[in-house]
Amino acid sequence: MFSIGDFAGLGRVSVRMLRHYDAIGLLRPAHVDPHSGYRYYTAAQLKRLNRIIALKDLGFSLQHVQAVIEEKVDVGELRGMLRLRRAELEAQVQRDNVRLAQVDARLRMIEIEGHMDTGDVILKEIPALRVAELSATATSYDDPNSIGENLTPLYPRLMELMEKAGVAMCAAPIAYYLPAPTGPGDETITVHAAFPIGEAEVGDDAGFDVVVMPAVEQAATALHEGSMSEAFRTGQKIATWIDDNGYRTVEPGFAREVYLDCPPGEFDKWVTEMQVPVRQNDGD
Repeated sequence: MFSIGDFAGLGRVSVRMLRHYDAIGLLRPAHVDPHSGYRYYTAAQLKRLNRIIALKDLGFSLQHVQAVIEEKVDVGELRGMLRLRRAELEAQVQRDNVRLAQVDARLRMIEIEGHMDTGDVILKEIPALRVAELSATATSYDDPNSIGENLTPLYPRLMELMEKAGVAMCAAPIAYYLPAPTGPGDETITVHAAFPIGEAEVGDDAGFDVVVMPAVEQAATALHEGSMSEAFRTGQKIATWIDDNGYRTVEPGFAREVYLDCPPGEFDKWVTEMQVPVRQNDGD
């Protein structure tokens, strides 16, 4: 047998925690000395302790842990629960990393305020485009994770449907966003993933929409190099150019992102053209 101190060290928990588990009946000592009151544990009890800690890490309260333990959760079930929790934690870390990257990028933008070079913003005409597209709903522009999680899966799905329909893309992929509020204060947007398809014939049951994106007489455009999580940097550059040169945005706008070069997994090497429809101020 092991003293409570030794058992705590072997199980990587505190003595205080073991005493609490004893008090609530979650993990009783194997033996308590009737004279000294010292608690003693066996090696076999480490299995129960491991399950308790694992279930706590899954987010269960101690009351729920006790209920699950008493129901004799087997190793396979516990392994599955832990794998699910691991996946949830990994997803949260990924979301947090995206937000950290955005914070860093915004700090850099603040540091260069007043010194922004807008010389590479180009005014151009954009012809009408016939595209195949899929769309989904995201919570708002304030939630880049929601935009990415809803937009990104659309592209492989769209490619699969287009291949099945015998329709080929003829230019770079495009994304655009439109407001889709369902009531006051709702900032929901629809995210659209699109591939230009020219005049290709498409059957009625292709599984995707065919849309003609309108021509744009004038668009302020700039290349964004790097992850789209920092796209606001280029957006701010375009906005500054628009103000400085006497233009205004056109509503509803159909601002677009054209993905010119997107090496898989190498987001810092992406090259995206951002296009914002504009018109000259008319003095009103």
